[in-house]
Amino acid sequence: MILVLHAINAFSLREDKLQHRIPKRIIQTGKHLSQPLLNRATMANIRLLNPDYEYLFFDDQGVEAFLDREFPQYRTVFESFRFPIQRYDFFRYLAVYRHGGFYFDLDVLLASDLSCLLDFGCVFPFEGLTLSDYLPNHHNMDWQIGNYAFGAAPGHPFLKAVIENCVKAQQDPGWVKPMMRGTPGLLRAEYLILNTTGPGLASRTLAENADLAKTVTVLFPDDVCDVRNWNRFGEFGIHLMDGSWRHKSSFLRRRLAQYWEIWKLRRRLKQSLKLGKQRH
Repeated sequence: MILVLHAINAFSLREDKLQHRIPKRIIQTGKHLSQPLLNRATMANIRLLNPDYEYLFFDDQGVEAFLDREFPQYRTVFESFRFPIQRYDFFRYLAVYRHGGFYFDLDVLLASDLSCLLDFGCVFPFEGLTLSDYLPNHHNMDWQIGNYAFGAAPGHPFLKAVIENCVKAQQDPGWVKPMMRGTPGLLRAEYLILNTTGPGLASRTLAENADLAKTVTVLFPDDVCDVRNWNRFGEFGIHLMDGSWRHKSSFLRRRLAQYWEIWKLRRRLKQSLKLGKQRH
């Protein structure tokens, strides 16, 4: 009888582990099935390094069909987003939540396969130090995660919380204001995107949900204050940062915005260096 109970418990543990395991699946999206050469190269790179992974690509029509089939309750929210990139952000969370697997932007280049990440259940990259004042002042979090690449098991609770916060940010503009405080008008549109569906929102969700944060593996570098370690998917790949989602503006407007970001980053870096190289 004892041996039978041990066998049942062992089977249950294996089954539970499989349920929380990231499946071998890669998800990407783009406006059209036909992509520029650089995008085709990065897409081929990901597939060649992970040949036994299922590959799913969604163009705009595929995104619409997926939404109607899997999440019709979010149709109104999806259509209410002001910027196209917000819809792509929202879709990536929904797609990985439903199917499980890894999502990658089309400008991510991998250096190795992903197999050793499968058992973590939910994986996000460390993106860099945050320019937000809200996260450090209210949650002692001077860094943020990226959403250009991530992986999760189907139905992972952290992704559910991210999705719910995307809806909250769209329905309650007041909820977004703390993350926007101090942002100059020149950058308001870009940071609205970042803080309603992008890495700002994902990072806030992580900071405000301590129990869920324990289920997320963040791919921290050895030194978070070294800018050469930013925008990397751990040691597995790099985000090329083509910035195609950014609002098109005049040269002067863009340069002034860059000066503000550099000034803000220098201040954050000075503060963060006092906290050391590592974060948890």
